[in-house]
Amino acid sequence: MKRTILALSLMTALAGCQTQVSTNDTDQTSSALDVANTFQGKLMEAELPLLILDSETVSSSVALINAEAKIQQNGLAVTFLSKANSYSGINLSPAEPWDMSEWNDFNLAFDIENPGPHSVQLYLNVTDIDGHTYTRSVAVPVGASNTYYAKMRGHDLGTPDGNINQELNFLSGLRSNPETWDSEHVQFISMWGKKNLNLKGITNISLSVQSALFDKHIVLSNVRLRPNPEMNEAFLTHIVDEFGQNANVEFDSKVHSLEELEATRDAELAKLDGKLMPDRSRFGGWANGPKLEATGYFRTEKVDGKWAMVDPEGYLYFATGLDIIRLSNSSTMTGYSFDTAKINIQGDGVTPEDSKGLNRINQDALNSRYVASDVRANLFSWLPEYDSPLGQWYGYRASAHSGPVKEGETFSFYAANLARKYGHDDPLQKWEEVTLDRMKYWGFSSLGNWTDPRFYDNEEVPYFANGWIIGNFKTVSSGNDFWAPLPDVFDPEFAKRADVTAATIAQQVKGSPWCVGVFIDNEKSFGRSESPQAHYGIVLHTLKRDGADVPTKAAFTAHMRDKYKDIAKLNAVWGTSVASWAEFDAGVDSTINNDEQLKDYAELLYLYGEKYFAVVNGAMDKHLPNHMYLGARFPDWGMPIEVVQAATKHVDVMSYNVYKEGLHPKSWEFLADIDMPSIIGEFHMGARDNGLFHPGLIQAATQEDRAQMFIDYMHSVVDNPYFVGAHWFQYMDSPITGRAYDGENYNVGFVNVTDTPYAPMVDAARFINGNMYTRRFGEDK
Repeated sequence: MKRTILALSLMTALAGCQTQVSTNDTDQTSSALDVANTFQGKLMEAELPLLILDSETVSSSVALINAEAKIQQNGLAVTFLSKANSYSGINLSPAEPWDMSEWNDFNLAFDIENPGPHSVQLYLNVTDIDGHTYTRSVAVPVGASNTYYAKMRGHDLGTPDGNINQELNFLSGLRSNPETWDSEHVQFISMWGKKNLNLKGITNISLSVQSALFDKHIVLSNVRLRPNPEMNEAFLTHIVDEFGQNANVEFDSKVHSLEELEATRDAELAKLDGKLMPDRSRFGGWANGPKLEATGYFRTEKVDGKWAMVDPEGYLYFATGLDIIRLSNSSTMTGYSFDTAKINIQGDGVTPEDSKGLNRINQDALNSRYVASDVRANLFSWLPEYDSPLGQWYGYRASAHSGPVKEGETFSFYAANLARKYGHDDPLQKWEEVTLDRMKYWGFSSLGNWTDPRFYDNEEVPYFANGWIIGNFKTVSSGNDFWAPLPDVFDPEFAKRADVTAATIAQQVKGSPWCVGVFIDNEKSFGRSESPQAHYGIVLHTLKRDGADVPTKAAFTAHMRDKYKDIAKLNAVWGTSVASWAEFDAGVDSTINNDEQLKDYAELLYLYGEKYFAVVNGAMDKHLPNHMYLGARFPDWGMPIEVVQAATKHVDVMSYNVYKEGLHPKSWEFLADIDMPSIIGEFHMGARDNGLFHPGLIQAATQEDRAQMFIDYMHSVVDNPYFVGAHWFQYMDSPITGRAYDGENYNVGFVNVTDTPYAPMVDAARFINGNMYTRRFGEDK
């Protein structure tokens, strides 16, 4: 029986053709090239060349969105019009879904050349007949063609349940595993979505560029399916050396001995003079700029049409800095655990476990240590004895967001390397001194979010304080609560816990003018943009619940009753048949029926958001009246406009975590409407040339490319009149085997696991920080 699969063979079939197609952002019209679909063979014993493009016939199989394409001798030349459009891409969609279900152990491969001036981060989306999509990504460097591949089915690991796709599930707990075979070819990095797709029907394959600052260019050819080479059985065995580095790969600045580590330390320390950049005030403001009103604390003011912070002495201040200046996120799960009945580690009621220190296990529990995960335990070629000097950097996590073990022993190679560098007696004191000297030499004007409170008394570099509202208050759901369920903000217990959090932060800050402001909470799942159901998830799910048990539902009922008075009037608008307000409060079908109903849902979402920020701001005003409230750091995937607008009533500075290549103008047009000072709480770029297995959310081709992308991103922030700063996430790389909480193993640090700075990033930081005031505000006074 003949089946249809995607087949691309551009090298020969397209020679001499010069057809050009394009679309624009105005009408989102999709242009297309003809596709000849073929299928050869039942079992994949060799590569299957796929998709043949015929330039003379236009069809719907290949669609360009905000892109241009030209067929030339070496392939399909695609220009992604990403400077003008936040999304541009190429979609490959067959008339009938491609059936790949009979094959095991194979991958989808593309040959891609980059003839442009910038590296290209491509997002690969593969979608199946069930509507599931798996997103992967890769950075294509400028230069010659290479092969980039994505596994469609992983290796057969011989699991008892017979699931041949176990390898794709990353049972190691890493966000991305090492490659399972040696090759010069490049694997697309796993990002998000359903890893094990229904290969009975693949409906779409797309390559896209998202939120880039420049047009991007590739030449695409030879898309095919390939059998996976034989798996390296030891791809997860002893992959980490004694310094926490990749044991199997050489790279710049890799440390091979204690002597090398000490030499690197001494070379860096010789450069650090402990001085601020010459144009800085005592608090990091622009000493060469205008002098405004000095209040003794940080504040905001609009100056010449641009929002700015003002430092305690009255100088214009732009906040740059690094997040996660602490050890809490430097540890990784070792694969060992303990008898939980013997563990005695107490919490403080205000700090999530992931934000605590290493949490040393008590001796009684230590004696019950056992291997909980062979896969995790075998990752390491070395771990110290508990009673050795480096054994002090073991810890424990009672819970994990994801990974093969839900609790267990941790170890911080980063902390161990600090002890190797700065001495075992008190390495953190020297680390603190070096860190402050680095921030001054690198030119950063602040210490970013999640800085260890041990830095709060430093009086050398301003800092941003933070806190979390945790406790036994009731919760509601958006239906997609990424980190955790949302608080029921109308539950009186939530206000009590917010008060405790603000009081705790106040005790840490001690009224210091060196505290720029306070972030409370992070990346709440207020709603997503994919659909009305995702956008109004809090409302949809809460309306179904009983107001007798859910205070937010009771508040929604009261709001609608005040608006409509008569339940019949609500029914007429919503297209429902609720008998009474009592029935409404007990739980109703919240299915979206019409646009008028959505307007009410928007009101209810605003009501929820306004209450959240009002409660937190009230606690801030009570305990930290002189310090700015900086909000909850909206993630770029979860910032419904109703909640954003609600926040503007209560925060001093809006905050956003924006993992893009920069601030794309179209995505941020709403800032003109809210007209509020804003700050980037998190962003990063990473590469794969340093031994780590995952570059991060935004991918660069090399460390040098990463530095240039940092510069480009920061220019997009400095040049935006509404932004008053940006913080890079984070100070140090993630552990190569993933941070304990959720397996993030990203190259996102300014320093690596041996506490060695990335020279290109340091140079980029000194360039940005050395020029940011004159670039934003003009020449020196």
